[in-house]
Amino acid sequence: MSCRIAGLLFLGCLSAAIQAQTSPQTPSQTELGPRTAPKTSGKQAVPPEEDKSFLKEEHTFNPLQSEKSVQVGDFYYKQGKHLKAVYRYQDATLWNENNGEAWLKLGRAEEKIKDFAAAKEAYTKYLAIDPDAKDAAEIRKKVAKLK
Repeated sequence: MSCRIAGLLFLGCLSAAIQAQTSPQTPSQTELGPRTAPKTSGKQAVPPEEDKSFLKEEHTFNPLQSEKSVQVGDFYYKQGKHLKAVYRYQDATLWNENNGEAWLKLGRAEEKIKDFAAAKEAYTKYLAIDPDAKDAAEIRKKVAKLK
């Protein structure tokens, strides 16, 4: 029994040694030469953050879908992915135009990406939907500053 185990171990080690000898060797970094950085114009292309095809779909009134889009937007906003959050908040407003929370958060996210005209528009729609909100005075001040 012990002879069989020893034989199997020997065959396993032998096959591993044969594979190591026959595997292709990759050239080392020194053999390839120094690597140069790719030339760019100094301006890097901004990769698309998220598929925006949903913004072209036909949207009907669906408050549940609107709330779900707000939740996804909140997730992106907390991660610092403000452009993705903007797309989701826009989607939420398409599903339910009277979703004040979505308009407010859309304004905040658009401020983060420095689109102040769009932020002002979103805040204005938020105030039109809920003029007596707790933070209405603060939002009016922001709208006045964004001129």
